[in-house]
Amino acid sequence: MKPEDWEPCYLRILAYFGFSREDDERSAELLSALLPRNDIALLKDTIRGKDCIVCGNAPSLPLDLKTADFTGKVVIAADAAARVLFLRGILPDIILSDIDGMDDDFLTMNDAGTILVLHAHGDNIPLVQSWVPKVRGPVVGTTQSKPLANVYNFGGFSDGDRCVFAAHELGAASVELIGFDLDDANVDPVKHGKLMIARKLLKLAGHDV
Repeated sequence: MKPEDWEPCYLRILAYFGFSREDDERSAELLSALLPRNDIALLKDTIRGKDCIVCGNAPSLPLDLKTADFTGKVVIAADAAARVLFLRGILPDIILSDIDGMDDDFLTMNDAGTILVLHAHGDNIPLVQSWVPKVRGPVVGTTQSKPLANVYNFGGFSDGDRCVFAAHELGAASVELIGFDLDDANVDPVKHGKLMIARKLLKLAGHDV
């Protein structure tokens, strides 16, 4: 998504949740300073021209995995969905995470070659400070606000829809979604709002979920 197309979406999200753009940008600057490297070329090469399957972290994911066909596909996991895959013997090629669900399993997967795409926003500054210095494998930084030299904005807001936007932006041949349940009633009001926004954003990306 072009920056000029994303900006109106971003402004509406800020207004809806009362988030601070300044905090988002401060977090992105911190992430930029702490990133040990910039593996954007590897991320592009991994996605460009490939069939991708994006795994959201809805409760339906374990069931969806039983029928999903991963053959020849790039596996992209949204945050804690990566752990669901890992515990079932599936090593994601890429994890997009705002670091909220990150744990030592993420570092293990990263050491094994999984690309971590770590996202900065105003509410996760302590997590950026804590986890980013521990990353040893391939890594790319993202933001939902103004991009920096080594921190990118591919569009999208929550982990799941950012996976989809990144896949399209970086030239995926196709993007399949599993583990997405945007009608989940067992969530708090903030999460419900995020799911509704995700539905609108995914529709912009060509996915009716």
